[in-house]
Amino acid sequence: MELRELAERVLFATTLEEKLQCPAFVTDDRPGSALAAPAMPGRPAELVFKPAGSPKAEFPGLHRLDDERERGRLLHFFANHELLATELMALVLLRFPDAPPAFRRGVLQTLRDEQEHTRWYLTRMRACGIAFGELPVSGYFWRAVSGMSSPMDYVAGLSLTFEQANLDFARHFARGFATAGDTESAKLLDRIYRDEIAHVAYGLKWFRRWKQPGQSDWEAFCTQLKFPLSPQRAKGIALNVEGRRAAGLDATFIAELDVYAQSKGRTPSVFVFNPFAEGRIAQGKSFTPVKHQAQLAHDLAALPMFLGRQDDVVLVEERPAVAFLSGLKQAGFPLPEFVQRKDCVALAQRKLGRLRPWAWGQDSVELFAPLFASLTGETRTAETSFNERIRPLYSKAWSAELLRTFLSGDNADVAPVPATCSRRVAGGPHDALAHERQPQTAAASRRHADGALPLCSVDEVGVAVGSLEDALAAITAIRQRGHHKVVVKQAFGLAGHNALRLWEPKLLDTQRRWMEKSLQNGRQLVVEPWLERVVDFSAQLEMETAGLRLLGYTGLLTDARGQFLANTAAPNFARSVPPAVLDCFRGQRGAAAWLRELFASLFKSLETELKAAGYLGPVGVDAFVYRDAAGRARLKPVVEINPRYTMGRLTLELMQRVAPGAGGKFRLVNAAGLRAEGFTDFPSYAAQLRGRFPLRLEGEPVPRIRSGAVCLNDPAAAQAVLAAFHVGDDVRSL
Repeated sequence: MELRELAERVLFATTLEEKLQCPAFVTDDRPGSALAAPAMPGRPAELVFKPAGSPKAEFPGLHRLDDERERGRLLHFFANHELLATELMALVLLRFPDAPPAFRRGVLQTLRDEQEHTRWYLTRMRACGIAFGELPVSGYFWRAVSGMSSPMDYVAGLSLTFEQANLDFARHFARGFATAGDTESAKLLDRIYRDEIAHVAYGLKWFRRWKQPGQSDWEAFCTQLKFPLSPQRAKGIALNVEGRRAAGLDATFIAELDVYAQSKGRTPSVFVFNPFAEGRIAQGKSFTPVKHQAQLAHDLAALPMFLGRQDDVVLVEERPAVAFLSGLKQAGFPLPEFVQRKDCVALAQRKLGRLRPWAWGQDSVELFAPLFASLTGETRTAETSFNERIRPLYSKAWSAELLRTFLSGDNADVAPVPATCSRRVAGGPHDALAHERQPQTAAASRRHADGALPLCSVDEVGVAVGSLEDALAAITAIRQRGHHKVVVKQAFGLAGHNALRLWEPKLLDTQRRWMEKSLQNGRQLVVEPWLERVVDFSAQLEMETAGLRLLGYTGLLTDARGQFLANTAAPNFARSVPPAVLDCFRGQRGAAAWLRELFASLFKSLETELKAAGYLGPVGVDAFVYRDAAGRARLKPVVEINPRYTMGRLTLELMQRVAPGAGGKFRLVNAAGLRAEGFTDFPSYAAQLRGRFPLRLEGEPVPRIRSGAVCLNDPAAAQAVLAAFHVGDDVRSL
């Protein structure tokens, strides 16, 4: 029989008997002309592909293989895959009649193997009580590969993608069948596994022959695949390194594949770290980060990988190193798909879930402009994402005014305990607080006015000023009230920067000039008393269309200048303020309930403001406890409100990877901190961190961190800062 005749019969026959026959002697003397790919191969009615987008048949897991029919259902999936491979090999013979004869002979041999595999699966399925066609069958393999325009597309898409993935699936399920006591199916999978090694090796041989000179296997593979195919499709449940080595894949290819990620069906959200959004809001396009700020942004660019879910997209200037990503994977962190910023526009060709910049501002709107039309998980436009109503939310003056209004609502010293609390805030999936309060009388709320659980006074809230004269007047008024230390902040500015601390009685010329410069072009300053902090903490929230949702609280550690050092999260972070905050009011009756009610009321006020501005996204509220002149603990519930992601939010997301009952600490170590601990470089610091705090994982099927420390950016590439996450039983000892 001529090879073309055989290929046509396999591709277009409508019975399994014809599709699975292959004579012993086949010639290739008349390959004929190239054939366009049909919409689908010929098939019996019961094996016609289900429509694209229709519900998927449930794929049986290992835990269900004790049931014979479930084993048969799994074999049904595998039989369809083998039949699809057979049909695609027939197609490649018809599509590329001018391909090298040796290549075509190899395809014929592989086709024979796939026919045999299909027959083997049919026999085992029948023994398990399942008939082929009893379940709906997918045509995904066909849709993904049949559009091939060259033999190179075939070896990349089938040999090195779907057949390579079968190195994982065949080994994985062979062991599963053996554990379930089905030795016949286990032996069958082992035989197919050995054949798949040869098939991958065959494809790799021709792939290397046809790829561009100078390209590595991995580079050529990524370049050759066309969406929706990606290297993610070339691996299964657990990466089988041994099988890939046997097929001839090199160590670099295997390591790159291990850490590669792209969604295989779920619509991904797109994340990006843009820490200079507030600088752009303050100064426009004239804003330029100084060298140290640029180094920090470079070092922390991949941090959004810990904010999203597996298969989400993170935009970066350069992809993190394979060795670093491999370590994160071993620590139990799911890896996202990394896309270089310069390639962002290519994402517009895909369906996307949500856009999640670190902060919404002019810079993120410009970056994401090509992607708004591709969103399916939310409705966004450039105008609704950032506009003149949202812009003031970034101002420290706005935060101060919200706190002033909140405090002035009833009593300057004590927040009123609301008589009622709405169900949306107090209960349900979008709750600000996961509790239901008991109604209290006005008299009961007044019992706090004796100073037992006091708030800051309105006089201790920052004042916004627009001129040097007003700034000097505000400083004088604060000092006349007994606060000799004063802090002056730029209303718009980068977190932890752009603040002036006035400790001296007399204003220095340099300080005066700083304020004059900061007030240029209509900008504002916020002047407030410096309060002696005891405990800093933050609340992390998400503004959604249904309302403001509380995610939890984190402790906040700062240096003497009030700049960020670390965040901590206790095991019950979603239900209560940090233990250190409660400790400040220990022995004072009703402290925990009072704090819950206070923040519920505050969040209600904040929700109203965010809704009026049309803002949707992450929100962080910084707060602290301080000592007044009499030594009493007092609460300032709003220091700043950040309508963006924060390191506190990052900490809470990291806690999703922590074992129940353990706490976590997110820490940034800069060059000064490095020297203080006796180290001269980040790699050596990271090495001792791993030695002192080895990771211990526990739990199934998804292991979580019980204790230890992990670096969240690559120590080998860090220039200015290293992010580390510590896990242990006692947060305060980390």
